[in-house]
Amino acid sequence: MKYSLASLFAGLLFGFGLIVSGMANPEKVLGFLDIAGLWDPSLAFVMGGAILVGVFAFALARKRTLSFLGFEMKLPTNNRIEKRLVIGSLMFGIGWGIAGFCPGPGLVALGAGEFKAVVFVGSMVAGMILFEAIERKKAASAA
Repeated sequence: MKYSLASLFAGLLFGFGLIVSGMANPEKVLGFLDIAGLWDPSLAFVMGGAILVGVFAFALARKRTLSFLGFEMKLPTNNRIEKRLVIGSLMFGIGWGIAGFCPGPGLVALGAGEFKAVVFVGSMVAGMILFEAIERKKAASAA
């Protein structure tokens, strides 16, 4: 129960931060990506703040064996840059540039009833389903 409440609180805080910072607005994000036009640097400040918080949070997390809620810490261990990571990152960036959404702001905009977010989140879910199907087929072929 406390895990669910903590997850709910973290999600609400994240969504609230996206709304307050304007990052749930695709025009704001596209303004950041428009470096040849009317460039809006505000996303860089939001990202910088998130990176700063993340650096300290991960440094603290690496020193712990249990989370603050008492659960086992499960930090990423793979640090190799692989072909599929690069391709996935490129696809993510292209989708972000076309839609003006990444997953978090897309879900916030979906909750606000934006039609563009319905298309984005639907496409995102379809991509996840396709990925899962391909991974299962590869695993079945390897077995």
